Amino acid sequence: MPLSFGVHIPTCIEGMMYPIPFARAEDILPTALLCERLGFDSVWGNDHMTTQRYVQREFPEPPNYYEPLVTFAYVAARTTRLRVCTCILVLPMRHIVVAAKQAATLDQLSGGRLVLGVGTGAYREEYEALFPDARDARRGVIVDEGMRALRRLFTERRVTFRGRYVRFEEVECFPKPVQRPLPIYAGGNHPEVRRRAGELGEGWLPAVLSPEEIARGVEDVRRAAEQAGRDGSKIDIAPQFAVSIGRTHEEALRRFRASQLYKHLESLKTTTLRDQTGGWEQRNLIGSPDAISERIRAYQKVGVTTLAGMLFVANTVTEMQEGIELFGREVLPNFR
Repeated sequence: MPLSFGVHIPTCIEGMMYPIPFARAEDILPTALLCERLGFDSVWGNDHMTTQRYVQREFPEPPNYYEPLVTFAYVAARTTRLRVCTCILVLPMRHIVVAAKQAATLDQLSGGRLVLGVGTGAYREEYEALFPDARDARRGVIVDEGMRALRRLFTERRVTFRGRYVRFEEVECFPKPVQRPLPIYAGGNHPEVRRRAGELGEGWLPAVLSPEEIARGVEDVRRAAEQAGRDGSKIDIAPQFAVSIGRTHEEALRRFRASQLYKHLESLKTTTLRDQTGGWEQRNLIGSPDAISERIRAYQKVGVTTLAGMLFVANTVTEMQEGIELFGREVLPNFR
């Protein structure tokens, strides 16, 4: 597969990847249009329903979290080429039939440009805030069942699904997506996510991994695909990274270490990134345009086919857009 480039635009990022306040609603579309003009292939957004406790402790004001599917309907209506992608949609927080209806509608309205990245979510506290009576639920099982149910709802006339958590009877979900299949990616670093991507998905969405860690993950994904009777070479390997780009390595590293995004990565040491104990500089794209291009080639060699939802280190929208523009002008042409 040719290498594809995607940018994370402001959906649910205040207080975590960026400070509060950061982006207003009117900043979202110009950022997407900038990405399209520069030649990026996709824009990505994540999914949160309520504020995380560590964000509440750090900031006096709550963050604005823009719902990703609604946001991407707006973006798709004003762009012509960009794919719109969730990274990730937290399936345990959503009714699967409603999520299927929303996704199929967005795929129709966008002319077949949706990628549905799904996962358990990094913060169990968020799930428990929405479902206080389901504290013992196994979110990974919900995602497995949800991915299977989504695929059937996207392809079959009438569906009954009786899982441990996902259950519905005789549902007809129309219209169907434009894409056959609508690509569903499994998000996360855990071994179960790699199994899920190979067995059920069209892509694997890990985050903040070194080339060596990606290589081992690709082996797991392809092994799971083979065991499921699928062609693992067709599964998109789509990691997400922080990007701190500067004219010099020192400038880029200084910006990264002073950023809210650096604090966010530190917060994930006990959840999503608990197997990483540091080394963020070796697991992200930090440096000059030439150094970042060299780093990307190292990821290409181990099987990466998409740079999904790159998070540009910044403390203002203007700074974020400047980073996107520098990357688009001095890194992207090296891969076209």
